Amino acid sequence: MHVLVTGGTGLIGSALCKRLVSDGHQVSVLSRRPERVAGVCGHQVRGVGQLSDLNEAGIEAVVNLAGEPIADKPWTDKRKAVLWASRVTLTEQLVSWIGSLSVKPKVLVSGSAVGWYGDGGDSLITESSPARVEYTHTLCDAWESAAKRAASHGIRVCLLRTGLVLAADGGFLQRLRMPFKLGLGGPIGSGQHYMPWVHLEDMVGIIQFLLQSPECKGPYNATAPNPVTNKVFAQRLGKAFGRPAFIPLPGFALKLALGEMAGLLLTGQNAVPEKLLKAGYRFRFDQLDTALADVVHP
Repeated sequence: MHVLVTGGTGLIGSALCKRLVSDGHQVSVLSRRPERVAGVCGHQVRGVGQLSDLNEAGIEAVVNLAGEPIADKPWTDKRKAVLWASRVTLTEQLVSWIGSLSVKPKVLVSGSAVGWYGDGGDSLITESSPARVEYTHTLCDAWESAAKRAASHGIRVCLLRTGLVLAADGGFLQRLRMPFKLGLGGPIGSGQHYMPWVHLEDMVGIIQFLLQSPECKGPYNATAPNPVTNKVFAQRLGKAFGRPAFIPLPGFALKLALGEMAGLLLTGQNAVPEKLLKAGYRFRFDQLDTALADVVHP
């Protein structure tokens, strides 16, 4: 199978490309810097700078993971425009290109996030749960809506409502390693908000599962079955490093420093992968302690 991946040089994308190649698939990556693709994803992966380079490539599946990091910078109007362009506008362009092909791919697996639900509080969240309308929902909903238009071209569309990805290198854990190694980690705000997490290996496995399951379509919570509160996460991360984790980061300090974006760190979703489990996906890492033991090296 020939798979096109956008966002292929990112954390999830690069791991996915390597797995696809090892399974015998042909992989192309759309990138603003196509010359970097082989070095990041492997020499067997082709990097292209524009979709028109693939018009006759016989793409059979598309995995759309492109998007500027949402938590790297405060959400100024300028930053929101960048986040929108890298997710919504790019997906619109991708779907338009798919529609122009004489031979179209069979499936589009497109990125989204658990932020689609907004602040979920303590409520258990499945794919059928309603959303609380706030910035992350507005962004993710437009992103998903752009991808869903591919269905009008006869293409099966799956949407990845991704949680926090645990990885040995990179990802959100990268920022936590130093303070937790020094025993300076702890809960954020009250620590009572939920953190829906997923191990990188399962994230890649979920995408492969959706690519290969013709009955699967619509949104899927790409999260492990056992989310925990931020307080519990901090305690277990501290334990993985062999350090205490009781120094809190006050919510008011985050709000002063980050403004609206502080909500991303002070709220969460008690999200579970109901549809994935019903479809038959089996998680390799379904418990946080086991997942952290695999990615944390004190």
